[in-house]
Amino acid sequence: MKGYAKLTPADRIVLESYKSVLDGMAEYLGPAYEIVLHNLENLDRSAVKVINGHYTGRKEGAPITDLALDILAEIKKSGNNHKNKIYNNRSKKGTPIRSATLPITGENDQIIGLLCINFYMDLPLSSFITGLIQVNGEAHPIAENFASSTDDLILSTLDSVKNEVMNNATISSSNRNKEIIALLYQKDIFNFKDAVAMVADHLGISKNTVYMHLRNLEADEG
Repeated sequence: MKGYAKLTPADRIVLESYKSVLDGMAEYLGPAYEIVLHNLENLDRSAVKVINGHYTGRKEGAPITDLALDILAEIKKSGNNHKNKIYNNRSKKGTPIRSATLPITGENDQIIGLLCINFYMDLPLSSFITGLIQVNGEAHPIAENFASSTDDLILSTLDSVKNEVMNNATISSSNRNKEIIALLYQKDIFNFKDAVAMVADHLGISKNTVYMHLRNLEADEG
């Protein structure tokens, strides 16, 4: 079968990067979702990554589907290569499926691949819920600050780091500011504009003192 697109080296790098995205989506969404990455350079073997392929029996190397070809034609006709297609579908066994076909573009805004997601709605609710709440790799909940501004992010991170340092009895009072600045440096907070001035103001020290500590940290990294 003729390919839909001729991929450049940069296009192949883009598609390759999506493989780890599929792994992350599979961990996040759970077992109810079949996720397939298609490379449109070879339509006979377009599936280059398949997650939960047991639903359809598809594996890597499977051809593109007739519906995916229809969707590609629809996207081409629309003139919008970023047009997503969300729709209801059914498996060969009649299982209701909520599907999404998302175009992936590369150089020159050319469609080079498809990300296809199928949610199998006949999965037992208990299995679906377990898949949603199960978290791999982290034993404890992680706190995340959804800051509304850069200033909010800097100050909330500073507060968190200050509490961590102040509650650490092994850090002497004379070294607390140095340790706070080191932890903020590790979190890349000083990449933000005005971070040095804000940190200096809230710690009650001069900007030159903050810069001195930062220079020492950069020198230690070599």
